[in-house]
Amino acid sequence: MKILLIEDDAESAGYVVQGLNEAGHDVAAVHDGRDGLFQAAGRDWDLLIVDRMLPGLDGLELVSTLRRGGGDTPVLFLTTLSGIDDRVSGLNAGADDYLVKPFAFSELAARVAALGRRPRRAIPDTRLRVADLEMDLLARTVRRGGQSIDLQPREFRLLEFLMRHSDQVVTRTMLLEQVWEFHFDPHTNVVESHISRLRGKVDKGYPTGLIHTVRGAGYCLRAIS
Repeated sequence: MKILLIEDDAESAGYVVQGLNEAGHDVAAVHDGRDGLFQAAGRDWDLLIVDRMLPGLDGLELVSTLRRGGGDTPVLFLTTLSGIDDRVSGLNAGADDYLVKPFAFSELAARVAALGRRPRRAIPDTRLRVADLEMDLLARTVRRGGQSIDLQPREFRLLEFLMRHSDQVVTRTMLLEQVWEFHFDPHTNVVESHISRLRGKVDKGYPTGLIHTVRGAGYCLRAIS
């Protein structure tokens, strides 16, 4: 198996790499979360082994980002975080298995082998497109008409939700829950102000607007011919 290990502790990484290589696997290691995300998204791996606490980008966000982008490579968290809540959050983020340090190498090898036997799901497209607007979910970039659009993280999440639901009306409540994770009304204009800023970046200067307000209902991202 081709395995990417994302682990910032050099001694631990060396131990795992040596053991898995001796077991017949092809293992590469990186020691930073952002580099790990880049490597994970840029090559075809059979398995990712990821620490939770990483410099640059923590393991939980790394895996969540990969899953949001459509990546389906099996993930094994290998970490000192051993609480029930830690394991639940790791699995909910998209991990397939969770092993707590310190561990027996024989157990790690067995879990790696078990994950390798699981059938892979079909890999979905990691790009969203509506008209001439394109979003790369792994590279976290947005372009319209070939021109790059610089978005803040919340603006990116808002646009991603709108693009995933293109040609559908999405309500303010849906956006508060899915983009801001609010399950109550904060009684602010946070949605309206973000839509306004996003519209200024996505539609301004282009002959056709894509982000539309549906009076009394919400918003819709669609191309009108």
